[in-house]
Amino acid sequence: MAAFVKAVNAKIRSNPTLSYFCSTHFWGPASNFGIPIAAVMDTQKSPELISGQMTFALCIYSATFMRYALAVTPKNYLLFACHFINEGSQLTQGYRYLQWHYWGGKEQAGVHGAVEGAKEKAAAASDKIKQAVSK
Repeated sequence: MAAFVKAVNAKIRSNPTLSYFCSTHFWGPASNFGIPIAAVMDTQKSPELISGQMTFALCIYSATFMRYALAVTPKNYLLFACHFINEGSQLTQGYRYLQWHYWGGKEQAGVHGAVEGAKEKAAAASDKIKQAVSK
């Protein structure tokens, strides 16, 4: 069995493209892309749901790993792209957080109207899900 695994590994590593797709240089960033995708999707949600501390932490995290992606050998451009997108998304979320909590966004939006509207949308979505599940 060990000889079979060794032969398969040698076959994979002999092809540069296949070797890349079977490495952590590909799968690390590929699995990490969930964070920037979630951040981009969250820009459609209410800014009152944003955690300022988490947004700040993710900004630092992405900035650090953008640098790391270019410091390793070979350079990992896929990891860099992932964290570049996340950095932009988190900076956008940070701006929305500051606008909402410190620069008058709450007052402009009318907090009660926004919260009630979100609750109504959530209830409507919940009803649709229950109807779909019951079919």
